[in-house]
Amino acid sequence: MKTQIYSAPLSMFGAKVQIAALEKGVDFELVMVPFTKDDTYEPKHPEVLRVNPVKQQVPILIDGDVELFDSTQIFEYLEDRYPSPALWPRGIAERARARQLEQKSDEVFFPNVIRLFGLQHDMQSAPAVAACAACARYYEEMEGLLATREYLAGPYSFADIAFYMAHVFADRKGAGMTGATPRLVAWRGRVGERPAVRAAVDPMMRFLASEGRGVPAFLQR
Repeated sequence: MKTQIYSAPLSMFGAKVQIAALEKGVDFELVMVPFTKDDTYEPKHPEVLRVNPVKQQVPILIDGDVELFDSTQIFEYLEDRYPSPALWPRGIAERARARQLEQKSDEVFFPNVIRLFGLQHDMQSAPAVAACAACARYYEEMEGLLATREYLAGPYSFADIAFYMAHVFADRKGAGMTGATPRLVAWRGRVGERPAVRAAVDPMMRFLASEGRGVPAFLQR
């Protein structure tokens, strides 16, 4: 049976997995779960409930008898299952740093974006201003990394995929990049023009537009 990836029209983590699979040339079936306008996924797809019964969230990857949830764990599986092209650096230390960057995108940067989801009605409030400031500081940190390299961990990697998608959602919620980080803006352009990235992100933006929701300026085709 063909590998299956369960995602959703506005799933950042699902898009991460889709991009990684496309970069590696995996022949997979993409299954989109039901979506409602309040950013929830109902009714829950039975395969999502079966594989991820506690969190009940996408992404889900099913590859024969391998059934996984969590985008980072799926990244690791794809790297083992399809080692070429590599999406982690070769060196042990470089790989460790890239893995840390991927985790920081999800666990350090993105929680600030999650806070903004509930503050869209009052972006001048102290919590919203603080969340945007935290995002800006993170952008500055990534800008520093790009002083000596083209991508965040050296070669293009899962770290770039993770942070690119996290930034797409940050921009949607009012914490986009500015001219203060020109290297990072250029990095965003390089990553965003990759065919695998466009194949995952362009349909997401079309879905947003069809729902009457704003599309980030840098993704308006």
